[in-house]
Amino acid sequence: MKRLSTLLALFFTISTLWSQTGTIKGTVLDQQSEIPIIGATIELISTEGSTGVVTDIDGYFSLQEVPVGRNVIRISYLGYESLTLPNIDVSTGKDVLLNITLQESVAELSEVVVTAKTIKDQAQNEMATISARQFSVEEVNRYSGGRSDVARLASNFAGVSAPDDSRNDIVIRGNSPTGVLWRIEGIPVPSPNHFSTFGTTGSPVSALNPNVMSNSDFLTSAFPAEYGNANAGVFDINFRNGNKDRTEYTLQLGAFSGLEAMVEGPMNKKGGSFLVAGRYSFIGLIGNAATAATPNYSDLSFKLDFGNTKAGRFTLFGIGGQSDIEFLGSEIEEGDLFAAEDEDSSVDAGFGVLGLKHNIIIGNNTYVRTVVGGTLRTNVFSQDRYFNMDTNEEEKRRITEVDNSETRFSVSSYINSKINARQTVRAGVLFENIGNDAFFRDREEGIDLDGDGSPDWFTVYDFDGSINMVQPFVQTQYRLSDQFSFNAGVHGQYSSLNEQFVVEPRASLTYALNPTNKFTLGYGMHNQNAPLPILFLNEDINGSLVQTNADLDFVRSQHFVLGYDSKLGDNWRLKTEVYYQAIDRAPVESTPTSYSTLTEGADFVFADDKTSLVSEGTGFNRGVEITLEKFYSKGYHLLFTGSFFESKYEGSDGIERSTPFDNGYVINALGGKEFKIGKAKQHAFVIDTKLTTSGGRWYTPVDLEASRAVGFEILQEEKAFSQQYENYFRWDVKLGLKLNSTKKKVSHQFFLDFQNVTNRENVFVRQYNRLTNNVDQTNQTGFFPDFLYRIQF
Repeated sequence: MKRLSTLLALFFTISTLWSQTGTIKGTVLDQQSEIPIIGATIELISTEGSTGVVTDIDGYFSLQEVPVGRNVIRISYLGYESLTLPNIDVSTGKDVLLNITLQESVAELSEVVVTAKTIKDQAQNEMATISARQFSVEEVNRYSGGRSDVARLASNFAGVSAPDDSRNDIVIRGNSPTGVLWRIEGIPVPSPNHFSTFGTTGSPVSALNPNVMSNSDFLTSAFPAEYGNANAGVFDINFRNGNKDRTEYTLQLGAFSGLEAMVEGPMNKKGGSFLVAGRYSFIGLIGNAATAATPNYSDLSFKLDFGNTKAGRFTLFGIGGQSDIEFLGSEIEEGDLFAAEDEDSSVDAGFGVLGLKHNIIIGNNTYVRTVVGGTLRTNVFSQDRYFNMDTNEEEKRRITEVDNSETRFSVSSYINSKINARQTVRAGVLFENIGNDAFFRDREEGIDLDGDGSPDWFTVYDFDGSINMVQPFVQTQYRLSDQFSFNAGVHGQYSSLNEQFVVEPRASLTYALNPTNKFTLGYGMHNQNAPLPILFLNEDINGSLVQTNADLDFVRSQHFVLGYDSKLGDNWRLKTEVYYQAIDRAPVESTPTSYSTLTEGADFVFADDKTSLVSEGTGFNRGVEITLEKFYSKGYHLLFTGSFFESKYEGSDGIERSTPFDNGYVINALGGKEFKIGKAKQHAFVIDTKLTTSGGRWYTPVDLEASRAVGFEILQEEKAFSQQYENYFRWDVKLGLKLNSTKKKVSHQFFLDFQNVTNRENVFVRQYNRLTNNVDQTNQTGFFPDFLYRIQF
């Protein structure tokens, strides 16, 4: 600690000797047509004697000698609505790269009043005007408790809960995590996580590197017509371009994100750039990974932008990730979240995305965007159990084998045309060929019919084939005035598995009473495949294994949303939304039981005995959300979100029950303050904090006597999700130091993130333990100090 203090003091002393400036650069495009705007003015308005530049023929600008720290710029162009971008964090070690869009005013030129608005509360996708917001890399890294994880960042937003410290699954408005769609650069991808398993959308560790991301969108309801096969929400992730003017380097070390190296820079004389970043796990070296086993994971992300050519603009992007862990029963500690003392198991998982994106401008107001990509996800799991342990008759026996791989080939193409300042039309199609080689056999709960002394194997699923999905769409935005706009669209969806085609209408209205208050109204119909692990389940019919769930209908939901948004001053925002979601065609059992697929998806596995299901289940989610946010200004930010909701379902027995995600409420309170330090105020000391509380998750009680009789867990299904865990509470505190020096364009950042500072013992699970022969409780992770160090040059 003494050496660390001396080193930080040395950095502080040296970096006060020179003036501190950085660079803000980027492009300015028309929001509807994405045509570069030539001659737009960019002004630095956060300092006295503001300076400015104008964009060139490519819409490009570079604002030099910007003071380090938080800055504000204003972008304006004749006939367009001016825009103010606050909270731009400038450092000496790295240029700030921005992609800015301006919206053309529909008023006559003589009627245009130049007023500046911020885009913090708007989605990147201009068609997403309700239940949507954009998020930035700066937010992912800023908030305490986030572990540099995009999904965990989303849990700070209204309508989202993630009260499970061991995984990053997110529950949106009471929906199962399986209802979330992940897109990267315009194409759907499997769960972008390490240790991800078949059919899930979350895991313990994200494979998405926030340092390669640009501002992206998060949508929670009634999303535009271009999004499909999702009932809960959408993560629409974009990768940023590298710096096309100079080569930059980043080195980083974090407890969860691992050891990272990133390089970016110019690639050719056509305005192209490259960006490559690699990470390797570090948490195994320091412990506290919710298990005594050592998790290993690594990933590589990249984007190559080939610049403007006569054939358009091409970009190549990709991610590759690998993860593995081995649990040895002899090394397991009491309370381990993922393993047992009498079992050995191993996990190997992989994730990959490779895509080519092409954008070509046609005329003055139209462009065509096409993305061709392939994805891969693999998961191999084996589990051995010791019988008659610690005796002369001890025997090690394999009880579970899983070997799943999913390959996906996708082609997404759409044409976007700005008819005029009032109307924009977008139409396109997404084609996916989803190949699955899925195998799962188990004998943990089997019986010995062949008399060899061991339970017989049962093949839960064994599928090697592919599914074709086609999703056409058309949508339009019509602005009657600068105050009133209307979005409407239709999405279609076809699957070769069930040979079903559905048509989904989407619509939203936005009406601004005045520059500070607006109302939004939205409706959307959405359909989604049942989880693939359920669709591929085998049923033994007269000695033959048959996939009796393969032809299940899409699960359908209808979203209704009413919102009110108010700007309380220059940097304050109050937003409320009331929503109702009606769900039908959910798979349930053909005989009266409590089961429904609406309760699946919050764990590594799915039910393996639910066959001959029928699409007759129903459910609903309803609630109200409140967001009060102070955007970063005057050195501090605040965010308060409250979600109050119900999530109910009915199985084939017709009884209304809570889903496991029916927490009732989720409340977040976040705040942060930056203190400028140093003789020239060029450094910053940062403190951030987050308080989260929510209702507990619902669970099904164990039938203890029945479990003892058979030696494995039996639940009281007639009392499904009738009991609730205690309320969840967690308090995180994050401290940071930012040091800037311009002599060699170097900056340093160091953060300590104290997670769960009260060491609250939130419940992870109550389940039958066959070793103790009782129902035992396992708690989630207690106090854990995370850290991150970053140097940019």
